[in-house]
Amino acid sequence: MHISQQLSSLSLARTGRRKRESSYDRSGGNKDYFSIFPGENKTICQIQGAGAITHIWMTMATDGPREEEYLPRKIILRMYWDNEPEPSVEAPIGDFFGMGHGVTRNFTSAALMMSPEDGKAFNCFFRMPYATEARIEVESETDEAIKFYFYIDYEEYDRLPEDELRFHAQWRRECPTDGVPDQGMDNAYFEFGGKNVTGDGNYVILEAEGRGHYVGCNFNVHNLRETREWNWYGEGDDMIFIDGESWPPAIHGTGMEDYFNTAWCPQQEVCTPYHGIIMGGGWNWSGKISTYRYHILDPIMFEKSIRVTIEHGHNNHRSDDVSSTAYWYQEEPHRPNRPLPKVAERMPLSDLKPFDDTSIKRIFGHLNP
Repeated sequence: MHISQQLSSLSLARTGRRKRESSYDRSGGNKDYFSIFPGENKTICQIQGAGAITHIWMTMATDGPREEEYLPRKIILRMYWDNEPEPSVEAPIGDFFGMGHGVTRNFTSAALMMSPEDGKAFNCFFRMPYATEARIEVESETDEAIKFYFYIDYEEYDRLPEDELRFHAQWRRECPTDGVPDQGMDNAYFEFGGKNVTGDGNYVILEAEGRGHYVGCNFNVHNLRETREWNWYGEGDDMIFIDGESWPPAIHGTGMEDYFNTAWCPQQEVCTPYHGIIMGGGWNWSGKISTYRYHILDPIMFEKSIRVTIEHGHNNHRSDDVSSTAYWYQEEPHRPNRPLPKVAERMPLSDLKPFDDTSIKRIFGHLNP
């Protein structure tokens, strides 16, 4: 729905009751946060009856003198609808709210936002309906206890309409992606050569079964290749396979930046309602990149299954650290979740510093790798 339509509909009568769960101090004091300790899995919200969550705000901080590094990757967010045994949402909290790499940065989209100070205020406006119950858990794999603040704003109904699908989100990572060695290979061929006529080996953003629609993802790349030659990390085509179709799928793109609605190997950072680049990377596309594409106005429907994929470099040549969070709606039950890696396997890699003395010697063969 466009903003103009949202404004024009504000005067229409609505049914239901507006309610909120939050971390406010039940004693009336100012300890307006929940303490969550290392290794604890805490239910922060359990709502009974029919309704829909319409807005979530969360923020957190280490309960000590020093902020813990990569905190947004160490906290897991899970959401369950209607007493289901498997969570419909399971992702590191920073990745769920729109960007990876275990860091925060101010950005704004239609559905997800990180707001000041320094992107540490997380906001989500995806609608999340349920018929009998909603439950939200927060699991900590930190070294120190954290202070966890939240609002969960929702509407309460007498009953949920039958045509409401359930919201889902899933995090994935490949570090590194299964590429090819570039030693002895012409750089132009490494970046642009070869043909992919199956989609096999593509990075998988989402694999779901049932009936529903995909509404987008955030996508994060850490460029792990050290070279002074052209080092563009993208060029991989998006391929979205619906209901078991074979290659080429009906939705086949022309390059990673094109799927994210940008062009010409971009590095400029921009945030629009439905697509953006939150982190653009460094010189020669080095370092860490974070981008998003939300299909709010153009959801991708499926009746039986969907497989959302993208090449990691043309013809899957590149070996980078790639992670993503996919968002979609579907009828339950959903496909069983992939096991979420433990914290050590979720941690971002340290920032590379290409072309320091060690890197230059390695590139030019003066130092064994």
